[in-house]
Amino acid sequence: MSEDTRAAVRARPGTDIPADTAAAADVTGTGQTLPTGRRALYLAVGVVLLALNLRPALVAVSPLADTIRDDSGMSAAATSLLTALPLLCFGLLAPVAPRLGRRFGMERSLLGTMALICAGTALRLLDSVLALFAGTVVIGAGIAVANVLLPGLIKRDFPAKAGLMTGLYSMSLFGGAALAAGVTLPVQQASGMNWRTTLACWGALAAIAVLVWLPQIRSRTRVSAAAARQAAHPVRGLWRSLLAWQVTAYMGLQSLNYYAAAAWLPTVFQDAGMSAGDAGWMLSFSSLLGIVGSFLAPVVVGRRLRSGTLAVLGAVLCALGFAGLLAAPVGGAYLWMILLGLGQGAAISLALLFIVQRAPDARHAAQLSSMSQCFGYVLAATGPTILGAVHDASHSWTVPLVLLCALLVPQVVAGLGAARDRHVAGIG
Repeated sequence: MSEDTRAAVRARPGTDIPADTAAAADVTGTGQTLPTGRRALYLAVGVVLLALNLRPALVAVSPLADTIRDDSGMSAAATSLLTALPLLCFGLLAPVAPRLGRRFGMERSLLGTMALICAGTALRLLDSVLALFAGTVVIGAGIAVANVLLPGLIKRDFPAKAGLMTGLYSMSLFGGAALAAGVTLPVQQASGMNWRTTLACWGALAAIAVLVWLPQIRSRTRVSAAAARQAAHPVRGLWRSLLAWQVTAYMGLQSLNYYAAAAWLPTVFQDAGMSAGDAGWMLSFSSLLGIVGSFLAPVVVGRRLRSGTLAVLGAVLCALGFAGLLAAPVGGAYLWMILLGLGQGAAISLALLFIVQRAPDARHAAQLSSMSQCFGYVLAATGPTILGAVHDASHSWTVPLVLLCALLVPQVVAGLGAARDRHVAGIG
């Protein structure tokens, strides 16, 4: 990119630029030494381990919710805050993450996120409702920062394998959630541990991630002095970028769809006559299929399918799943959960891939990740409440499920916009 072009982009921060033109300004062209061989493999394993820790400590609360409520004396509304608070943390603390990354470096900041998860799980061991909520907020804060920084790390260190690494990253997110949903209650019942100790066990996974990630503090990616100076300054102007808002809208709408469905699907099945145990298994089964969808989506983009086509396909799979729940919730339960799992898995993976692909460099990736997750997760946090309120008002699950189907339309529109082969442009 010529100096005139750079100046034009800086002067017009709301003007997005073609990806092939913006690629010339990527940090990889300014002296960065990318990890290779064993170091790249070790870094990839570290990313997978970090991602595995971004859901279990929170998802593990759901299978134990009744036990927690009975033992602590909390109301159902107060117990539900244990799952809503982390989503608010994801959104409200997302803008802080790029600042931490610039101040301490990505490697140290990501190590700190795992330390926060360990501290939060330890805090929840205390026999206090206040400690339970405080530990949940600490865990949510750690996850919020890691959510934002990991796409930037992938953009910086794996620019040629962004699809594969995003697939592994999102697959690990779903895998961690499915693991926590599936084994937390059986482990508690088999071991005889109380619910506090059972929740704290998930801190061991974060401790392993700390040990594996620790060498990254010494073997960080090397960049030139010019790139280092550039990375120290924030990117501004993304809020005036239509493309950035399309990425943000897609992240928010698919997150709302996922969390609203996850919160109420077991109740939908139980109200249709399914047992509580089978209804919980259906949610876990859907998460298992989500692992498949989340891994395959970014891998096939650019090879067999365009990302816009995949955004449409993912929404169609979800729509078919919701329509099936309306028609025959129990009779075709496995089919509907397969469709939903694949569709939702593809959507979250595509949302993360958009952050990586639409950013010209790691700085823009971190800032775009912050913007999309700030608004996206705040929007997602409203989903379960809105769906529950609509159910209470309509006294059935027909209107809520139709509403989820209707929200897939703007999700597709945002996805098609975010799929354009362009880069967001900011100043900084």
